[in-house]
Amino acid sequence: MDGLNEQRAARIADLLSDFRTLQYYIAAAPVEPQHEDDYYTEGWAVLRQCSLDGQHILNCSAETRVPRVQGGPEEQAKAELQHVQLDAYARRHEAQKIYLRQEAAQRWIGWRDHTLQGQRPQASHLAGLENCDAALRAELAAIIDDSIYSDMSSSDYQMGRWTLEDPSPRQIQRWIRDRR
Repeated sequence: MDGLNEQRAARIADLLSDFRTLQYYIAAAPVEPQHEDDYYTEGWAVLRQCSLDGQHILNCSAETRVPRVQGGPEEQAKAELQHVQLDAYARRHEAQKIYLRQEAAQRWIGWRDHTLQGQRPQASHLAGLENCDAALRAELAAIIDDSIYSDMSSSDYQMGRWTLEDPSPRQIQRWIRDRR
């Protein structure tokens, strides 16, 4: 018995609180453009996909099979808490990725609106709109798991959260892969 089950439970509560906040932001993002002919543009397609991904990460089932361990009830509780922590951490990680993608797409909307200046797209806007799309693609390409993991870990540390048993990036990737 290591006496850390209270810290494990508090860590899970922090992770689930972060996940809930991210889900709120994901659900609040727009998915329908004001103009019907903008529906299939890149940024709006990203926003719709993020909405679907947010629903998926919320609705995918947790792995409930926790291995039986030796050492009595306290050790079994430890194993169960570590199992739930991986689930909560991975969900938060994936929600953060979705949220960052949504932010990029919403910036794209702003760039596009600035380029169009209240007009509907026409040939004179083509270069500017292509630049908006290229900037969106570059931002999306920069949203990678390693940087998300590093940023979230750093943030947790700065907030004084207990991170001693946080799952590795590899464990998180396995969790995400298993739910696709």
